[in-house]
Amino acid sequence: MPNIVSEAGLQTRAGQWWDSIPFLTSAVVIVCGVIYLICLLIGYDSFYEVCFLPEAIVSHFQVYRIYTSIIFHGSLLHVLFNMLALVPLGSELERIMGSIRLLYTIILLATSNAIFHLIIALVVAHNPFHPFEHLMNECAIGFSGILFSMIVIETSLSGVQSRSVFGLFNVPAKWYAFILLVVFQLLMTNVSLLGHLCGILSGFAYTFGLFNFLIPGPSFYTAIESSSWLASCVRRPKFILCSGGNPSAYIPTYTAQNSSSSALFSGNIWRNLSSWMPQRGTTAQPAQDDPRFPGRGRTLGSVQNTAVNSDSNLQARLLDNSRPTSPSDIAAAGAGERLSNERRLQVNDAVAVGAGGYPLPQMPQVASEEQIQKLLSMGFERTQVEVAIAAADGDLNVAVEILMSQQG
Repeated sequence: MPNIVSEAGLQTRAGQWWDSIPFLTSAVVIVCGVIYLICLLIGYDSFYEVCFLPEAIVSHFQVYRIYTSIIFHGSLLHVLFNMLALVPLGSELERIMGSIRLLYTIILLATSNAIFHLIIALVVAHNPFHPFEHLMNECAIGFSGILFSMIVIETSLSGVQSRSVFGLFNVPAKWYAFILLVVFQLLMTNVSLLGHLCGILSGFAYTFGLFNFLIPGPSFYTAIESSSWLASCVRRPKFILCSGGNPSAYIPTYTAQNSSSSALFSGNIWRNLSSWMPQRGTTAQPAQDDPRFPGRGRTLGSVQNTAVNSDSNLQARLLDNSRPTSPSDIAAAGAGERLSNERRLQVNDAVAVGAGGYPLPQMPQVASEEQIQKLLSMGFERTQVEVAIAAADGDLNVAVEILMSQQG
């Protein structure tokens, strides 16, 4: 009987874990796993025909290798390790972006990885000083290049200052991907150093805004989601729409306005580059459009006409400390917002309650410039950012929830 109970509990936990993985992430896991299983059953091991091979792409224009190379894996440990790494990374990004948007991002990253790989291989192999021609014949296979891009993007979005490497030691967040690159290269010498490095470069190019002109607006994803041929997938509970929003998805979203080329290459990229040297610029700038980290269809960074009244009402309630404010007032100010119950409790607890049952007036917490700049880079306006941080008592996550609820 104890064994039966234990097995049932394990199966239940495994089922709950699998059900918690969003649609696209679980689909990638299934596709890669099934492909490896089929190759194992039929004895297929001619990965040289499907891997990313610079010489074959340049000489014979076999561009299909760009995409076949990411879904084939060479061994059981290879596919197992990559899929276990994909589940947390892909799930987090899919809940933020939506299923279709993440699929587009993966295709974009796979293409950019291949372009970086080709350029570096060509330059290094044909340099006049000391050519390394073997790079043109290096066969790269597996999903790990995309994973390194996801690591860079997720680290940039998290806003943390340091990351733990396998729980052994902490490293600065900005160097996390490079440290992993070195560690994996030392532990497993047969991994593709150039493939992983190109994944990191693609991730930084994405976070710095170099791909902004390639990222479509929400209407593109909405049109795909509303198509009849995708209806069966959209109806599945694990499918995440790019529209509708998730209260816990506090990452900035695609804005309604389009950035011009000059703004893209002069302001948007420089602002992100400056965040790594070693802190963001201290000059206050208007919020700029940033399609790199789309949420799930919400339009942030530009105030729509329909949201002006609700925004001004919320600001007035948050800034008015001259009279007692009840928790119900704060709840009314956010009418229509889709905050989770935990976030509501945190926002309500930000107001000090006196002995008589009425909240005591308190001064809003002064936000640091670093906090303000971090939210400004997400596309919010400075006035809204300062008000939201004060209301959230300095908690950035709660502040972003408040800002997103105003746009919801």
